Amino acid sequence: MLYCVQPLLPSFTRAFSISPAAASLSLSAATAVLAVAMIFSGALSDALGRKTVMGASLAAAGAATLAASFAPDWTTLVALRALTGLALSGVPAVAMAYLVEEMDRSSVGFAVGLYIAGNTLGGMGGRLASAGIADVGGWRGAVGIVGLVSIGCAVVFAFALPKEKRALAPAQPIAFLPALAMHFRDPGLRYLFAMGFLLMGAFVATYNYIGFRLEAPPFSLSPGVVGLVYSIYLIGAVSSTVTGELAGRYGRRRIVGFAIAFMPIGVLLTLPENLWLMILGVGVLTIGFFAGHSIASSWVGLRAETGKAQASSLYLFFYYVGSSLAGSVGGWVFTLGAWPGEAAFIGALSGLALLIAFKLARVPPPAHVRTP
Repeated sequence: MLYCVQPLLPSFTRAFSISPAAASLSLSAATAVLAVAMIFSGALSDALGRKTVMGASLAAAGAATLAASFAPDWTTLVALRALTGLALSGVPAVAMAYLVEEMDRSSVGFAVGLYIAGNTLGGMGGRLASAGIADVGGWRGAVGIVGLVSIGCAVVFAFALPKEKRALAPAQPIAFLPALAMHFRDPGLRYLFAMGFLLMGAFVATYNYIGFRLEAPPFSLSPGVVGLVYSIYLIGAVSSTVTGELAGRYGRRRIVGFAIAFMPIGVLLTLPENLWLMILGVGVLTIGFFAGHSIASSWVGLRAETGKAQASSLYLFFYYVGSSLAGSVGGWVFTLGAWPGEAAFIGALSGLALLIAFKLARVPPPAHVRTP
């Protein structure tokens, strides 16, 4: 749901006579609202239950996505996309907390890797479906079908997910801000929050604007064919699962830098005007992103001694703020510098993430964590 509009950005520029940067608001508005609202979703799930909050969020987001397919103008579409982000805020951080609490500690890395792999497959499916359907039924048909399928998935989720075993915690609004401050006092968590911002920023900037390059000369590919690029996400699904297993076995600090190093290498491979080399570069960057995100997201839950849902919410706050800011700024960069300028922007973000990974590896674990 969240990223189903990504392959439709060129279609939005034509349908509404807007710039690539303006078209990116259909994604940035959703991720920006999601980022802010998600900070509070962890505390809400403490009181109402993880499964209850996630199920309601999925159903509401599906309804908002379906409504967006009927938007009469660009402003309404962006507003409905923002509403979709608000509805989805009850899923990402709460799901991470659910896994950390319900799984054995030795299995957390693998479980989070599987969760991210599922997200990857869902994101790929939504992007491929919307791109393919748009070739036949336009962007409205694409968004509408994604919304209907998402509502059906929310129903399956409500029946299939086991209810959490832990008891519900009473709401404690007074302790909310001190809990956030406690997480920011941990230098390791601060590095992880920054890493999430940079990783997602580089990743979204890549996929937001690669379609514009592929639809333009010398490639001149159709939207449906461009949408096939998102099948590269399958590599990400494997990458996140394998990396989660390796992190649990060898330690996160030992492999995080190696994983993220794939991203700047991938960016360099996209520069020549060769279609297959460019696709290879996007694939290498995708491996690095999902590997780094799998390590960082599971590391947050393990490193936080208390308030794990809030810690996950903060990580994902910066993660989605990176998506919103880099996704929008990347539009202006692409307009001014075409793909070489965009590649430089993406390379700078991923290079900073790699630098932070090396710094993070030297931060000692907190007292309650006995594994790397």
